[in-house]
Amino acid sequence: MPGFTPLSPGIIRNPMATQNFHRQLLDNLNTALLLVDRELRVSFINASAQALLELSETRSVGVCIQQLFPHQSDLMAELEAALRDSSPYTSRGFCLTLASGRELRVDLIVTPFQDVADESTALILELQAVDRIMRISREAGLISSQEISQALIRGLAHEIKNPLGGLRGAAQLLARELSDPALEEYTGIIISESDRLRDLVDRMLGPKRQLKPAAVNIHEVLEHVRSLLQAESAEIELRRDYDPSVPEVMADRSQLIQAILNIVRNAMHATSENEGARIIELRSRIQRNFTIGTHRHRLVCRVDIRDNGAGIPEELLQSIFIPMVSGRADGTGLGLSISQSIINQHRGIIECRSESGRTVFTLYLPLGANDA
Repeated sequence: MPGFTPLSPGIIRNPMATQNFHRQLLDNLNTALLLVDRELRVSFINASAQALLELSETRSVGVCIQQLFPHQSDLMAELEAALRDSSPYTSRGFCLTLASGRELRVDLIVTPFQDVADESTALILELQAVDRIMRISREAGLISSQEISQALIRGLAHEIKNPLGGLRGAAQLLARELSDPALEEYTGIIISESDRLRDLVDRMLGPKRQLKPAAVNIHEVLEHVRSLLQAESAEIELRRDYDPSVPEVMADRSQLIQAILNIVRNAMHATSENEGARIIELRSRIQRNFTIGTHRHRLVCRVDIRDNGAGIPEELLQSIFIPMVSGRADGTGLGLSISQSIINQHRGIIECRSESGRTVFTLYLPLGANDA
């Protein structure tokens, strides 16, 4: 039509579509965002804030922020001052205590915002977890360390297994030439010790076969491990705290069982000297907008394995996933290393926190088709 200039695609939007677009935009931000009205009630919370503060939208929207942070009278005073004076407020390294009692170290930015609906002043709260940056850096170092140790072990295995095979073969040939049967005992020792050393090297290398990923119900895997542990020891109290909304993960079921079983058996040994109850808890949750190494995932499956043992010594905590490192005199130091290797192959990671009477191993497994 003469004189008509067509509009560019996307200029005109349906109001509902625009609202959904804006919500998706905010939910995909890595920064935790809350919108607080003049009565200090939460009117909006994005997905990152829900994950950081361990809150759901239904439990937080319409609720006074003082109920979400009941131990933060200083924060309430600053928010009221920001509303009254329409002045921004920034606090670096602010210690935020959640309703559950857990403490978070965050950078907090409060910005006054003019609500066009009723021309009142609202507040935008931006929270960035300081320990999150440290955790990402620590995980990157852990993954790098795991890759270096695996490369070292592969090179070492090659150098050991080649002469070991020759040594074993020579012992077998020598056994055939010996006329005195009493001397066969010595060649038998050489052969058996060569086999034992070969098996140890194979265990250090971890699972040999390639992953065969398929849709796996993580709770079925946890229940399988739980039944194995119950058969091994009736003295341990095994608790469960599962989130039924966790979807299936793309994983190799048998290797996933091996990784979790190694950790649970480690927890079983850690509680063996308890004078009272021996408790191990298996817990599953969904974690949103979570970074593993250098890759950010929208959804990950989080599995916590908790025990009430004596805890891991501080000097060992940073090296427990390195092969041959063990806190037990009879330990091989391979179980946790193999578990970390298996979870790394699934593009996940294992973390550990420990103190006296409470040790938590946390497995993170990415969810979604792209992580198959």
